[in-house]
Amino acid sequence: MKNELKIFSDHDINQILDAKAKTSYLAMYSSQWGGITRDTKWMMVPIDDHVVHRGDGVFEAIKFLNHQVYGLDEHLQRLSQSSRSIELASHLSIEEIKDIILQTVRASGSKDGLIRLYLTRGTGGFTTNPYDCSQAGLYIVITQFTPPAADKYSEGVSCKISKYAAKEDFYTQIKSCNYLQNVLMKKDAVDSKVDFTLAVDARGFITEGSTENCAFVNDQNELLIPSFENTLRGITITRVIELAEGLVTDGELKGIREKHISQEEAFMAEEMAFIGTSLDVLPATTLNEKKIGTGKTGPIFKKLQSLLIQDIQNPQSKMNTPTTPKTSKVLLR
Repeated sequence: MKNELKIFSDHDINQILDAKAKTSYLAMYSSQWGGITRDTKWMMVPIDDHVVHRGDGVFEAIKFLNHQVYGLDEHLQRLSQSSRSIELASHLSIEEIKDIILQTVRASGSKDGLIRLYLTRGTGGFTTNPYDCSQAGLYIVITQFTPPAADKYSEGVSCKISKYAAKEDFYTQIKSCNYLQNVLMKKDAVDSKVDFTLAVDARGFITEGSTENCAFVNDQNELLIPSFENTLRGITITRVIELAEGLVTDGELKGIREKHISQEEAFMAEEMAFIGTSLDVLPATTLNEKKIGTGKTGPIFKKLQSLLIQDIQNPQSKMNTPTTPKTSKVLLR
């Protein structure tokens, strides 16, 4: 006999949502209300927003540490580029979005965390027609930040070539909310009991991880970066390349090359690392169960991790880097 489904009252719903509340969610701005909530039960997105049922939107993840947002301007510039690529126009300017972000971070009451920013096509119907949506949606969620465990940096992480193909070149340039391939890549990693997977494009070249860039050091002591023709130009890896130029000047690196990297080159690398907002520079020591170099974390990526941490923590630090401006930092107090 079928059970008759209960029709919940507002009181019932509130009790259920309170029971499911996640303390790691600190604050959320929603353009549906035009304001901020710190009550997790109201941190929702309407089901008819195209981002929910079509993945129709763009996003950024931005870190803040010790009341300081790292790379905010660069992330917002990329958000703007991604939205233009899918012809998604917001009624809010980038400066207005920036102000909303900072107010939401302050409302979270946390000195450290992650800013999860979503610009969506907005609410409308359930079709694929973007013109059903009258106005773009904006959602900003502040969550707690938990970096990888310290032993991952000292011992290195494991990875494998993913069984799922990389995105086509056009889509790699857009940080869109359609992340099905990325999700399957992560599932592949978990199912294979490795930390990360690497995508390979139709030409056999290494591209990136499920949510992070990668880089290699070859036997010529050159830093090799997979071509940004078929990978997303990460904010963190862009800064790491700038910092690495200082190592070239000091003679610790022979050079830096952005190039198409074959799987054979990846297997022959002396060092490898994953690089991203939540990881910084995280060395990898095995690829498809084979040792990378000596099988231990190498000196170049150790140094680059140290330089990046210094760059994040000390806005006044003066390092041996090129004249390119430092990654932007915005103080929250």
